[in-house]
Amino acid sequence: MDALQYPIGPFEAQADYTPAAIAGFIADIRFLPTLIEIAVQQLDAYQLDTPYRPGGWTVAQVVHHLADSHINAITRMKLALTEDNPVIKPYDQDGWVGLPDVMHTPVNVSVTLLHALHTRWADLMERLTDAQWERTFVHPEGRKVFNLKTQAANYAWHGKHHLQHILRLKERMEW
Repeated sequence: MDALQYPIGPFEAQADYTPAAIAGFIADIRFLPTLIEIAVQQLDAYQLDTPYRPGGWTVAQVVHHLADSHINAITRMKLALTEDNPVIKPYDQDGWVGLPDVMHTPVNVSVTLLHALHTRWADLMERLTDAQWERTFVHPEGRKVFNLKTQAANYAWHGKHHLQHILRLKERMEW
């Protein structure tokens, strides 16, 4: 079950990241929407409504979750860039994937949103100074402090993590 839930393994933060690693995270974030679009473009309604694992979200929920999660991520980054060590607001991701917009909005709407959002996000990150990359925010669960390098690493991983959910389901189902 762990291989289905964490197909690329869980996220493991490093103590620091090189400029080359950060450039890689930015590229991962920039190109994720295209990879998601390719992964879902030929899927029919039944396939989009199939969970990627037993007890997991459907493919459509995964795509909508990426949009919701990454909207929150860029907001957290902008808060950290404009406020001193802000405490961010967490959200109930399981609750969000059960809301009516997720249940009734076509996935292409969230794919389009991802394209626009990730362009803005990557454009922002490409222009951050070394000092800006060190800016932080606080997650209220455990009062854990994150700098923007770690956040970029986490969301680069997050996109690949969910992309693999979709791709591995397609492979298992021979779609």
